[in-house]
Amino acid sequence: MNAPTPPDMTPSLTRFTRTAESASTDVIRAYSTSFGLATRLLGRRHRQHIRNVYAMVRIADEIVDGVAGEAGLDADAQRAALDAYADETHRAMRTGYSSNVVVHAFARTANRCGIDADLTEPFFASMRADTPVGASDDDAVHIYDAAAHSRYVYGSAEVVGLMCLRVFLQDARPSEEDRSRLESGARQLGAAFQNVNFLRDLGDDTDRLQRGYLSTERLTDAGRDEWLRIVRTQLDDARAAIPLLPRDARAAVRSALSLFDALADRVGRTPASDLYERRVRVPDPVKLLLTARAVLMTWLEPRR
Repeated sequence: MNAPTPPDMTPSLTRFTRTAESASTDVIRAYSTSFGLATRLLGRRHRQHIRNVYAMVRIADEIVDGVAGEAGLDADAQRAALDAYADETHRAMRTGYSSNVVVHAFARTANRCGIDADLTEPFFASMRADTPVGASDDDAVHIYDAAAHSRYVYGSAEVVGLMCLRVFLQDARPSEEDRSRLESGARQLGAAFQNVNFLRDLGDDTDRLQRGYLSTERLTDAGRDEWLRIVRTQLDDARAAIPLLPRDARAAVRSALSLFDALADRVGRTPASDLYERRVRVPDPVKLLLTARAVLMTWLEPRR
């Protein structure tokens, strides 16, 4: 999909786009204090674009994670709602406009930063995997085997990391070697975030959503430790790529990575059986400390 050249920003279009971006900012504030805090550390040229990406994917996630069902939509209507949202997103990416303000903001970011259907189509494919099959669904948990897990995580998380990377590199020209390392790091970071969330959301995913993302219906302590080993490898790979990012993106990425590193540690200290009963979180004072450390580390880095 070739992004169109953005039209001249008339006063009316400028007002509408700013309103759309305000809506995207409201979405991230409402749904994630952690990512909201991290985006504040981004340079001005990145900050709103990342919020626009977050809002678009968050709304899709909410469609399949219960909001549409709670509003009274049956299985067919939920799938139709997701398909309509995906179609509107791709239409807006072609035209540069949508009457849906979150989609409009994302489309402007996509066109500016080179985010195309190679990334959005896998994302919506993973979202479709979460839609209910129909009225005949029973109460059995849908288990994702290793291959299904890999496909799902690529579409739901790794491509989102790649979208963010395209934002960060919008004005950069890294070498092919550095770009390859950055893309690998972005994918690994997205996968780590998703796998940690699978671990901390075990109860909700299994009991309410009837999904077994971690290839089992009931996780044991040994299974938890194996997934944490995978997560820590992913985080280490992502961490190694951070110095290759533009300087005005590093503190934010470090902050988010540090938060999920801390989450992984807390998950590791929680019996697997307890993970089904409560959602592990990092206290706000610890978040602020991790953020401060990320800023300091970036400030002390030699310039390149």
